[in-house]
Amino acid sequence: MIGIVSGSGLGALADAVEIEREVPFLEAGLPISSVPGHAGAFVFGKLAGRSVLLMKGRLHLYEGYDARQVTAGIRWMVAQGINKLILTNAAGTMNNAFAPGTWMMLSDHLNLTATSPLAGADFTDMSVAYDAACRADFRTAAIVSGMTLHEGVYAGLRGPQYETPAEIRMLQSMGADAVGMSTVLETIQARSLKIPVVAFSCLTNWAAGLTGAHLDHKGVLETGRQAADEMASLLKQVLGEKR
Repeated sequence: MIGIVSGSGLGALADAVEIEREVPFLEAGLPISSVPGHAGAFVFGKLAGRSVLLMKGRLHLYEGYDARQVTAGIRWMVAQGINKLILTNAAGTMNNAFAPGTWMMLSDHLNLTATSPLAGADFTDMSVAYDAACRADFRTAAIVSGMTLHEGVYAGLRGPQYETPAEIRMLQSMGADAVGMSTVLETIQARSLKIPVVAFSCLTNWAAGLTGAHLDHKGVLETGRQAADEMASLLKQVLGEKR
């Protein structure tokens, strides 16, 4: 079974799933996210003939939760039997070649949250955070379908404030291509449980200082909604080929 997490404004990914049953976060022992665009439910169903478990929405550090609470949904999905995890998020782009409205597949990440869900656990190798074989499958499918799919490094910060122009310049100097407030802790948790991960950022806006545009969550949600169909098509293509 494939686990999928939908990010801000990307709940429409669930529309592509043939739903068999839903489990609200509260029923699974998770609190409900307070952030608009995060529905707060697990969806069991089929996508391109494959069994999937989709997490509609997620919890964030900036809501006041700790790293273990933020990753509780990943542990719950693993307990249900997922053997691969697909993460999506909304992110600001810092790479001039990666325009808003397109998607970036994560090649690596920077954990700048100053925390980890693995406190008290064994050491976990993060040399290959994002599975090479999975990435190759999506890369090939994107080329075949004509979809623009960038690849780059994601910087995960705590939030909830957006970054300053100076912080964006710092992140660029560190090699990051996109920035957001999720995903890295979920990846760390999944890899500690030996679950392969592939992750995608919907690039919803230019990061601070790259243009004079005002940053707000409503714009993030709207761009995410518009791009969700493209990701749903790519998922169908890859999962259908792997049946």
